[in-house]
Amino acid sequence: MVFCRVIKTPVFAGLVLLAATAVTPRCTAHAQELSMRTTGGERSVVAQRKVFVRSKALLVRAAVVEEKLIKRPEFNQLALTLTRNEADADIILELRHDVLTKYVYSAVDTRTQTILAGGKVSSLGGTVAGKVAKRFLKQLAKGHP
Repeated sequence: MVFCRVIKTPVFAGLVLLAATAVTPRCTAHAQELSMRTTGGERSVVAQRKVFVRSKALLVRAAVVEEKLIKRPEFNQLALTLTRNEADADIILELRHDVLTKYVYSAVDTRTQTILAGGKVSSLGGTVAGKVAKRFLKQLAKGHP
């Protein structure tokens, strides 16, 4: 006799555990279907915001800023993800060269066109990409949407 039971935990939205005496393809398919159904409906609770990085600075590429963002623990804590499709982005992080060693960055919410974060960093004493990533995530964590 094959026994298939699905346990939903309210603590973790979308987490479905499968407890079975013998795992069969039918049980796993059922669990996957339930998992997809629960995460699809509750996705707005833990929705990830997509960030598109645009660099107008010749010496700092967008890929380097993306790499620095991914390495920071706050990136996952804020439920952020990167996208290479600008039209798909929720936040656009733009970096441009200002004067000599100064770089200016700004982050804009694409839906409301409001500035979420921004500032000026210097290339002296560290990498620009690392400083931008750190300050952007810090400003976002302070209570910006």
